[in-house]
Amino acid sequence: MNNYDVIVIGAGPAGMNAAIYANRAGLNVLMLEKGAPGGQMVNTSEVENYIGFGKLSGADLALKMFNHTQELGVEYRYGEVTEIIDGEIKIVKTTDNEYEGKAIIIATGTVPRSLGAENEEKFAGNGISWCAICDGPLYKDKDVLVIGGGNSAIEEAIYLSGLAKSVKVLARRELRANATYIDKTKKYDNIEIVKNTSVESFIGDGKISGARIINNITKEKSEIKFDGAFIFVGFNPKTNSFKNLGILDDSGYIKTNEFMETRVKGIYAAGDVIVKNLRQIATATNDGAIAAMQAGKYIEDLN
Repeated sequence: MNNYDVIVIGAGPAGMNAAIYANRAGLNVLMLEKGAPGGQMVNTSEVENYIGFGKLSGADLALKMFNHTQELGVEYRYGEVTEIIDGEIKIVKTTDNEYEGKAIIIATGTVPRSLGAENEEKFAGNGISWCAICDGPLYKDKDVLVIGGGNSAIEEAIYLSGLAKSVKVLARRELRANATYIDKTKKYDNIEIVKNTSVESFIGDGKISGARIINNITKEKSEIKFDGAFIFVGFNPKTNSFKNLGILDDSGYIKTNEFMETRVKGIYAAGDVIVKNLRQIATATNDGAIAAMQAGKYIEDLN
């Protein structure tokens, strides 16, 4: 059995900062991650609001954070967590291993939400993407559709406008993005915004060629053509492995207090995975620091 003081599940900004703070407190820390370090940051084309860094790509910021954890000697392992068993010593089970920890910090973040439209699964990864920075270069000088009306959708539409011939943004209602992002779109002649419209189904013979859409006010239906679609309609928390702990709300987010404590002693949560009003890189790192310090106090009391 692998024994640790603190096991951090997730290597996004919350998890990495938690690992750094726990490590600097002299604790034996393991950071587990089933994907690339950085979480949703990796899929962000530009970060302009993380203090001290000006403008840089999300992938670059993620790498800087990860390198920081490694410079300090934080142990990092790949692992998909399947279950946490509570006790004075907690057991974290992955698909191929088990780890023991005195305290656990859950920082698993979120995953992009699907539309639920007809043929969405059929074309997923084959014409439909949830990551503009990953797949945008595939559509150089082609026509693309961006689905969503929030900051992420508009930000990624702006990024794609530098690659694609045309970018059509489809928003189910009015745009929810902040004014700064919306104003930026006006600088790009190849961005078109269509409001109050939803996708009913994606169409194509072998490869995607377009979609059937409906105007949510007039109920008029029509078809549009494009070479690829990018979906940005929100996120779902990655918490299926923690249902047995009784720490989730009705939407699957983890309930914590201001100290990042869950209802289970010794189990903390941080970042986008918790119930909160603002999900940003800055708030995630803040959560991680608080969780690590509280975990340290918990372990001190155990001893």
